[in-house]
Amino acid sequence: MPRRILDISSPLKAGIRSDPPHMLPKIEYMDHHQTAPAMAEYMGVRIDQLPDGEYAAVETATISTHNGTHMDAPYHFFSSMNHALKPGGEPSWRIDDVPLDWCFQRGVKLDFRHLPDGYVATAGDVEAELKRIGHEIRPLDIVVVNTAAGARYGEDDFVDTGCGMGKAATLWLTERGVRVVGTDAWSWDAPFSFTRDRVRATGDVGLIWEGHRAGREIGYFQMEKLGNLATLPPHGFDIVCFPVKVHRASAGWTRAVAVFND
Repeated sequence: MPRRILDISSPLKAGIRSDPPHMLPKIEYMDHHQTAPAMAEYMGVRIDQLPDGEYAAVETATISTHNGTHMDAPYHFFSSMNHALKPGGEPSWRIDDVPLDWCFQRGVKLDFRHLPDGYVATAGDVEAELKRIGHEIRPLDIVVVNTAAGARYGEDDFVDTGCGMGKAATLWLTERGVRVVGTDAWSWDAPFSFTRDRVRATGDVGLIWEGHRAGREIGYFQMEKLGNLATLPPHGFDIVCFPVKVHRASAGWTRAVAVFND
């Protein structure tokens, strides 16, 4: 059967506003000529004896597991999870605990680009969008959210752009068996700058990271900084998003793709 693959990951790139300043990745690039002297010395030969005086290109990256397109594990959100499913909950799963079959499932896109920056999407918003696109959620569907932030990746306002998913909206999905979600924004939650204003105005600390904290009730895995979601249709594709197996980590990088069986 003919198959078409669409990249829905963002590039891991230094020198752009992909994260808050204190979280930005650093990548050092060494080209073929820069690495040649060390190899020539090690082998006891002259540099000009190497083909065109070259050795290997290599990069050294100083990055967090939350840089670039990545998948968060429930351990990132809270130390325990599934309090809504069993008394006292259980220890939160880490990224190397993710069931791999959860990472290759039917995909559905919610288009929330029209919602204003800082808006917290509700369960009603999710239901209305699913009705608009004619999709009924099934357990293990991978739900991705296209926000206004997707078009601003790497720009100065990226971190503060787009809507977020609230606790009720997240639980609405996980209560129906969704276990992997994603967004093209910096965070599944609304930008922190807007949340800070709401907390200051109301004194309600429960607003802090409310979408993430829904993972305390029902554990789920969440992708952030996806790309190309604007080119996705609402449904009719699978999503493949296996995370890198970082031992006992709170997240792992993923090359997420959408697969169309045309």
